[in-house]
Amino acid sequence: MQNLMKRRSFFNFLAVGAFVLLLTGISGCQLLGQGSPLTLLQGDNQTTPAAAMFVPRQAPALVSLLVNPDRLGKQRSLNQLKTNLLASTGLDYQRDLQPWLGNEITLAIASLDLDHNVENGRQPGYLMALSTTDSNKSREFLQALFAKRAIAGTELGTEQYKGVKLIYNSPKPQPDTKELEGLSGAVVGDRFVLFANHPKVLREAINNVQAPDLGLSSSSQYQQALTLLPPRRIGVTFLNLGALSSVLGNQPEVEIFQSQILGLEPTSQGFAAKTTLLTTAATQENAAPAAADLSQPAKALQYIPSTVSLAIAGSELNHLSNTDLNQLWTQISSGILGSESEIVSRLVSQPLSVLQTSWGIDLSRDIFSWVQGEYALGLLPNSEQANPDWVFVAEKSDAATAGILDLDELAKEQGLSISSLNLGEQKISAWTRLTSAPTTSPNLDAASITLTAKVQGVHTTVGNYEILTNSIEAMNAVLKAPQNQSLLDRHEFQESVKPIPQPNKGYLYLDWKASQVILERQLPILKLLEVLGEPFFSRLRSLTVSSYGSEKGLLKGGIFFSLGGEGS
Repeated sequence: MQNLMKRRSFFNFLAVGAFVLLLTGISGCQLLGQGSPLTLLQGDNQTTPAAAMFVPRQAPALVSLLVNPDRLGKQRSLNQLKTNLLASTGLDYQRDLQPWLGNEITLAIASLDLDHNVENGRQPGYLMALSTTDSNKSREFLQALFAKRAIAGTELGTEQYKGVKLIYNSPKPQPDTKELEGLSGAVVGDRFVLFANHPKVLREAINNVQAPDLGLSSSSQYQQALTLLPPRRIGVTFLNLGALSSVLGNQPEVEIFQSQILGLEPTSQGFAAKTTLLTTAATQENAAPAAADLSQPAKALQYIPSTVSLAIAGSELNHLSNTDLNQLWTQISSGILGSESEIVSRLVSQPLSVLQTSWGIDLSRDIFSWVQGEYALGLLPNSEQANPDWVFVAEKSDAATAGILDLDELAKEQGLSISSLNLGEQKISAWTRLTSAPTTSPNLDAASITLTAKVQGVHTTVGNYEILTNSIEAMNAVLKAPQNQSLLDRHEFQESVKPIPQPNKGYLYLDWKASQVILERQLPILKLLEVLGEPFFSRLRSLTVSSYGSEKGLLKGGIFFSLGGEGS
């Protein structure tokens, strides 16, 4: 994203624009009593990217917005965004694009390397297709666009290729990335305006239409994936995971999943992004078993306070490493996210760092291995420190009891004291470390010693659950949650899980307002996205992630974005 913002080409502005329009547009409707995102489904709706016919079968990624941007909303911030994105191009959205822009904007990484020259690094080919409702006006737009570039001193070229007129400026390597950066355009028939960063991409796009077997539309896996999407959708993303990893310069540790498709579906309270991952034929027989299903939210959530910023709940962590979900995370984090996976991992694991680093324990071996039933992990904002407090709740079992005793022994080995005390009417155990500091007292001739007990962790048993926290304050909030308000009782959480099919594998729930500061600290680029997508982020309340279907060759899941009124 940062590289896209640095390079001021028209193609990249459109690419950023389409992404941000998708973000801001899903908050563009007036919500809750004034209409809802479901209004986007009224009238004739396109549900399949027609521009897939231009995209090669092996393309790493395709993203399509299947609704006209003007239907996404008329709020001032969205209109200002359209203007700002085109500001450096000398174009005006209402004058130059609105008269002919149709119901589809598709972006694709069309090729891994344009010149197949390993010495200059990968030179990906990018393609954008904009559907048109008036081919004459779109041709006028294309001529005006390149005329402005010519006036600015850019050398242009034109050619006829299989009956289509291509117009372009010669691509030149960028000084910061060495990527070839140019602009090529064409109006194909009376349906699409195509843009690319190299004329070679346009030629191949035209070839794909004239030889359909070459295009993504003819891919059996792509066609299968489309059938797995919700019927009411306004956006589609299709990823070739192996090829996408190559574009990003990463090598996944495992390659169980071959492709992923995602459909964006409006709901009455927000939007649901439903996704399916498809395994390779060679790995279908060796796919790992799925985690246990839950027919309702884990009851362990009754001990997670409603003020939580992030909560994860499910069942059976004891064989986490063997599940398809864990293999998916390993493939995505190493192949797609790369170094960013460390940031995502730290978001969850950093609050537990005292246990990991100070005690020298392994979370999977020393804690997750004995969680055989329900569990819930919650992060609680703490105004007095940078890192949030953490809470871990696990269903009781013989293995869990033995696991807690093992943690007590590990604490002793690390020089910690185990103190038993009452918190209200509840008996708790605290792992503490004594520290000393010399003080000088005016009433003593020699220095005296002040001893301080610093809490490293707290645990207790309540009902059918073992509970671990990092502080007495966090434990106090946990013990009061069932009487005050737990996450399980919170209306916003109940609404956020309604769109998720049951049974499922559990939830990851993120309260946007409560976690925003933490996320910005871990992901600095988020601040840039918040500026670009301000209408979306100002209305975002929460997002919920779940996996809810695993069968031979497939893994299904989704993300639900809960939206509120402006500034809510």
